[in-house]
Amino acid sequence: MADRYRLHTTVGRGGMGEVWRATDELLGRTVAVKLLLAQDADPSAAARFRMEAQTSASLSHPHVVGVFDFGSWEGRFYLVMELVEGGSLENRTPGSGRHAPDRVASIAAQAAAGLAAAHRQGVVHRDIKPGNLLLGADGTLKLGDFGIARFLDDPAAGLTTTGQIVGTGLYLAPERALGQTAGPPSDVYSLGCVLYQLLTGQPPFRADTATALLYQHVDTPPVPPRELGAALPPAFENYLLGLLAKDPADRPTARQVADWFGGDAWRGRPEPLPSAAPVPAAITAAAPGGSAPRPAQAPARAAHSRSAHGREAGAATTYQLPAGRRAAPTGRRRSAPARRPAPADRRRGLTALARRRPRVAGVLAAAALFTASVLIGMAWFAPADDPGTPPTTEPTAAGPK
Repeated sequence: MADRYRLHTTVGRGGMGEVWRATDELLGRTVAVKLLLAQDADPSAAARFRMEAQTSASLSHPHVVGVFDFGSWEGRFYLVMELVEGGSLENRTPGSGRHAPDRVASIAAQAAAGLAAAHRQGVVHRDIKPGNLLLGADGTLKLGDFGIARFLDDPAAGLTTTGQIVGTGLYLAPERALGQTAGPPSDVYSLGCVLYQLLTGQPPFRADTATALLYQHVDTPPVPPRELGAALPPAFENYLLGLLAKDPADRPTARQVADWFGGDAWRGRPEPLPSAAPVPAAITAAAPGGSAPRPAQAPARAAHSRSAHGREAGAATTYQLPAGRRAAPTGRRRSAPARRPAPADRRRGLTALARRRPRVAGVLAAAALFTASVLIGMAWFAPADDPGTPPTTEPTAAGPK
């Protein structure tokens, strides 16, 4: 093909084209070649294919499939891309349909990192689904198929007619089901649907008709994954349901998702407490017994720790997000349950209480000593009778002797 690429076997087929495993004989490397199908039957197909080439070529990131070449051969457009050997998540799902939480967390971090790179370039993927998440032989995930992507600064880049929704219904964001323009939060919602399916073996919403499915995305809250038998930490479940928030403003950004799943927050591990600030010497000297008062913990850090850990086991699922999300919630939300103090927190509280009790006893003893001193002083300095003054006697009827 094109005096350069030798096609070997097909590795995939979609609505717009077929993908071949091929060899670039000029550079001596294995590549993937995507050939456009039936471009004459669909006038917009060629424009979409060209858009995919331009969009993918503008993104250079370890978690986005790289594009090497684009052209036309025998009346058919072709796109030469990086070959991802492992296939997609769609054909690498285990027999039970469920993946382990640590595997899903790794997938989430990598996919969100790729989305964050696209969003930084003003590109919205608009078709995040298992078939477009490709896994390499080493487990590296890459986003593929930007065929229906759009640029945020070009409303016409979606190449769709008015009222037409392009995307996969099982993973379609509520705002898109309502006919609104897709934005970065739409990709985050679709990624949440994929992660939900990897954990539970089924997408969050299913229906017999496309219309009923769209209504569920708009109005129906998803069933918590643990109620479907998914064994995952409460913090993971809580954050995942936040990705599926109905209001786009309630969802985290792709960058926040990548950072959150890239660390240990999804395991529900507590964050370290802030270190105590040094106490000036003057305050230390003024304190009773030379001991410095312990500074109180910052309320903002404590609040962030509660939200980052998610809900406790057995508590109701909420849609609360960790601190630093993109916007304040505007939809109807259930209030988050108060977090029960951890054993380490309770031990610190009891220690602080034990340290305060001697201080209270010292204050009471000082007050008693002060009162006794006042009483003794009053008795000591009170005026006494003059011993040189003769006592007064009452006259008697007989008179003095």
